[in-house]
Amino acid sequence: MEKIRGVNLGNWLVLEKWMHPPLFHGVDAEDETDLCLLLSDDEKRARLKTHRDSYITEYDFRYIKNMGMNIVRLPVPHFVFGDRPDFCEPYVPCIEYVDKAFEWAERTGLKVLIDLHTAPDSQNGFDNGGICGVCKWHTKEENIERTLEVLEMLAKRYKDNDALYGIQLLNEPLAPVMWEFIKKRYPPSDPERAKGSGGVPTEVLRDFYTRGYHRLRRHLDEDKVIMFHDGFRLKEWEGFMQGPEYKNIMFDAHIYLAMTDHDLPETIRLSHYLQKLEEYAEGLRHMRQFFPIIIGEWSLMHRITGMEDFSATELRHSYSTIANAQLFTWESATDGWIFWSYKLLSESPGWSLRDCIQKGWFPDRI
Repeated sequence: MEKIRGVNLGNWLVLEKWMHPPLFHGVDAEDETDLCLLLSDDEKRARLKTHRDSYITEYDFRYIKNMGMNIVRLPVPHFVFGDRPDFCEPYVPCIEYVDKAFEWAERTGLKVLIDLHTAPDSQNGFDNGGICGVCKWHTKEENIERTLEVLEMLAKRYKDNDALYGIQLLNEPLAPVMWEFIKKRYPPSDPERAKGSGGVPTEVLRDFYTRGYHRLRRHLDEDKVIMFHDGFRLKEWEGFMQGPEYKNIMFDAHIYLAMTDHDLPETIRLSHYLQKLEEYAEGLRHMRQFFPIIIGEWSLMHRITGMEDFSATELRHSYSTIANAQLFTWESATDGWIFWSYKLLSESPGWSLRDCIQKGWFPDRI
């Protein structure tokens, strides 16, 4: 396959409130877990069916293909099959929508990267991990085993589908050094449930990735990619899984320029972000000697001093500069990129690919 150029189908099967606040209307919930706990069974099923039926359709796959892109990254939750109440309650399963995504991909000629985006007890404490302020996935072997079980079920279901590009073992397992920051940004609704939370140690993650690789290769031919995320610790993976028994592995890093603002001075200019990109490129080129590498998530979101007073022309220049600089960096330093995300139903400039294209901030053809 040629260099990866794609987009994430975020907030379709794994919910993030900031991307579509009306879906959470009427309940005091910040994440999918509380949404499903607080709504009645009938209401949550009806609300999620309406959302899933309309948020992404075959039209969107055709739109993505017509842009010149070749892949979609499909975030799926650990409860996707709904097969075990001990892990899948109170959630609403969604495997039939994964099936639809593969049907649409086959018809449009796109590839699908399945991304296991959540795990039992959460692997990061983010809203996109399903439970804000909770990160205890790695503390119980039954959680890890269940995650491996779901990965195998996905592999068995789609292994013979021509649209399958590969499977990503787990999205954004949190580095321990990030935990203090995360627990302040994403406070838990239930402090008791959050007790014992913390970042995922590298040795635990290495063991999970190694086991996950071998479990998936029981079902996936070597032409299917097995991908793993850096867990926000880019260079800790030097030399990992380099033996001849490991085939077609790909390394994923997520880089959001907006998340570097704490490293920037009080007055922020475009030049600061461009310098950051050069620093990222150096690290990516270094890691590329060990694995093919992609930027699996990035956006145009950024903040420049005085930006709130920019004219439309000034905004277009700022966002276009950020877009072109990142595209150049990802194209030169990696094996591809996947934008986050395809669409939003909220006012958050720089995150919706379709919105960025319509405003002239992003190329309408790649």
